[in-house]
Amino acid sequence: MPLSARRSLAAERVGPTHNDMNAHDTPDTFEKAFSLENLLGAHARAKRGKQKREEVARFGWNLEANLLALRAQLLGGTYTHGAYRKFIVSDSKRREIKSAPFRDRVVHQAIVAALEPAFEQRFVFDSYACRRGKGTHAALARFEQYLRVSRYALTMDISKYFASIDHSILLSLVARKVRETRLLALCRLIIESSEEAPGRGIPIGNLTSQLFANVYLNELDQYAKHGLRLRRYIRYMDDMVVLHDDKTFLHETKEKMREFAEVRLGLTMHPRKVQIAPVLPGVDFLGYRVFPHHRLLRKSTVKRFIARMKHAKVRGGGALRRNPSWRGLGTLGRALRAGFYSRFRAACRTRASRMYPMNNYQLVITPRI
Repeated sequence: MPLSARRSLAAERVGPTHNDMNAHDTPDTFEKAFSLENLLGAHARAKRGKQKREEVARFGWNLEANLLALRAQLLGGTYTHGAYRKFIVSDSKRREIKSAPFRDRVVHQAIVAALEPAFEQRFVFDSYACRRGKGTHAALARFEQYLRVSRYALTMDISKYFASIDHSILLSLVARKVRETRLLALCRLIIESSEEAPGRGIPIGNLTSQLFANVYLNELDQYAKHGLRLRRYIRYMDDMVVLHDDKTFLHETKEKMREFAEVRLGLTMHPRKVQIAPVLPGVDFLGYRVFPHHRLLRKSTVKRFIARMKHAKVRGGGALRRNPSWRGLGTLGRALRAGFYSRFRAACRTRASRMYPMNNYQLVITPRI
C-alpha cells in the first residue's frame, strides 16, 4: 500500500477529536474519585467473592486506616503499583493471568467507577464485552437476529490482543476523555505497570484492562459503524463478526478492517480466525455453533466439560467436595440457558452421565434464565 495512503488512513477522523469530547477536566475529579466513600465502595466490589482470602482479610482487618493511607498516597502523588502474581489458565487455550495485590485492585475499582460512565457514552451499541446490560447471551441473541436476514458472515479475531495493545496509542485515547493531570498520570502508571514487549501489553487480570481494551477497539467499532457504515456488526472484546448478503463486499470489508487495525492501532488479525462462510450451516461464535433460530454448544466445549467432570470429585447427593466453585458447572449453566438441556445431556450420556448422573447436578445448579 502506498505510504501516502497509509498516512491518510492513520489520520482519518473516526468520531470526535480531543477538542470535541466532553472530557473530564474539572479540578475536583480526582478528589471525588478517591474520596473515602468511593474507596469504601471500591473495596466492597473488590472483595466480592474473595472474603476468605488471607490478603483480603488482612486489608479489611484495619480497613479505615488502610483506605485513609491509600487515599493519602493517591492524593499526594506517592502511590506506586505493586508486583503482579502470575499464573496460567488453560481453557480453550493457555493464557497467562496477572493478579495485582488487593490494595491495587481497590484502586482499579475506583478508577473504573470514575471513568466508565464517560467512556460508555462513546461505545457503539453492538459492543457486548464487559459492559452493564450486555454480555455473551445478549451478543448471541443479536447475532441470531442478524443471521436471519443475512447470507454470509465474516468472523475476525485479533491475534494476542491484550499483549499487543500499544501503550502510547491507548494513553492518547484515554486522554481524549481524561484531562485531569493526576487522573491521567494514574492511568499511565497502571497501563505501564505491566508489558509483554517494550511499550506493549496490558494484563488480562486487571479490571482496568477490560475498560481500556474496550476503549482501544472502540476506534475500530467507530470505523466499522461510521466509516464503513456496517449495519450488521458485532464485537465481543477481540471477536468480531460482520454479516451481509454479498460475499464480495465482505472480502473488501475484511481488507479494510485489517488495514485499519494494523495502521491505526498496531494490531494483527489472527490468520486462521478470519473467515467468510454461509450462515445456514451455522457459524462459530463465542463458544457456540449459532444458527438463525437456535444455537448449540460447540463440540470442543462439550469435550472440555466432560474432561472437567472426570476431574471433579463428587460425593453425597451432588455436593462438589473438591471445589465448590467448579468452573465446569458454568458450561452446563450456559447449556441450560440456551434451552437445549436434553440435547446437551444426550451428548454427554455416552460417557459422562455413567460416571456422574446428571440429576445430581440439579441439586447444586441454579442457572439464571
